[in-house]
Amino acid sequence: MKKAEFIQAVAEKAGLSKKDAQKAVDAALETISEGLVAGKSVSFIGFGTFSTATRAARKARVPGTDKVVDVAATTAVKFKVGKKLKDAVANS
Repeated sequence: MKKAEFIQAVAEKAGLSKKDAQKAVDAALETISEGLVAGKSVSFIGFGTFSTATRAARKARVPGTDKVVDVAATTAVKFKVGKKLKDAVANS
């Protein structure tokens, strides 16, 4: 499902215009992003939790050449699936 299809589905389920649904979806995604950038986790009970994890700097080997390169430290986004969503997908 692409973003446009998602917005259409939200508009139909919530009884909103496509324009209002797009504003709501964009605002929700922006708010989640801002929370993660600030180092907070964002939880939706039953759906899941978005959080960040710091990955330390490391050395990695390039496949095929065996050349060793330095990989810088980075912050990655994690998502832990909630029980309700996990059960819904498993039983579909």
